Amino acid sequence: MELIVITNDPSYARSMACAGVSRIMVDLEINGKVARQGHLDTVISRHSVHDVSVIRDVLDHCGVGSLMVRINPLGPQSKFEINEVLARGADRIMLPMFTHPDEVSQCLDLIDGRVPLTLLLETAAALARLPQILCVNGIDDFHVGLNDLHLDMGLDFMFELFSSRLLDHVAHLLNAAGLAFGIGGVGCIGTGILPSELILAAHMHVGSQRVILSRSFAQHLGHGCSADQEVGKLLAYLARTDLDLSSLRLELEERSCQIANSKRRSIFF
Repeated sequence: MELIVITNDPSYARSMACAGVSRIMVDLEINGKVARQGHLDTVISRHSVHDVSVIRDVLDHCGVGSLMVRINPLGPQSKFEINEVLARGADRIMLPMFTHPDEVSQCLDLIDGRVPLTLLLETAAALARLPQILCVNGIDDFHVGLNDLHLDMGLDFMFELFSSRLLDHVAHLLNAAGLAFGIGGVGCIGTGILPSELILAAHMHVGSQRVILSRSFAQHLGHGCSADQEVGKLLAYLARTDLDLSSLRLELEERSCQIANSKRRSIFF
């Protein structure tokens, strides 16, 4: 499984790429994000196009890792934004918050084959229209954004998308189309209200091939742990062949439902 890190910090990008993280992502998405997530304890990146150049230089010097740039949702600025990030060395573009196949086609037209396109599936409309979206030629891979998708669907906890088995449906469609995909984020091994080991087991169970390292992962490194050590633990766990993925998946579903119910009760009491 490939790991992804969102950062504009040159030192952190360097350490993570050298530790085995496959994709470093500069996150330019800001349009509409404060309205969607401003009331939550989530990260809203304040990256700039200049950061694309900075991280490009870091990865060129390291000789490892690829540079993915999440642009803003499709709009009047998209042509300029895409051309700008490509001129600054992006290896791949991620399109967020799309809702219809037409948006995907328009984005691919603007990219014009210069780099691959990753689609960030994070709206209920895109989920409902996924079979039609998969008919668009030129998509390279997908990532399922659990945070915005669970908000758009009115769920109480993002991992309800696993316990509902909706992600099994998504995985089935993407696997049938021959498209690689990733899902959400994960922290360090041994951490989290929902243990990272259970999340990774659920990924393996549905065939996910990528995951983003979360903000909590970076915070954990700030307490004296090394990137090599923590990335190594993740990769070692993913390489295990003795895991009972079905049982671990059921445990994730049970714990996820408990957490979601707890969050719902807190609304009323």
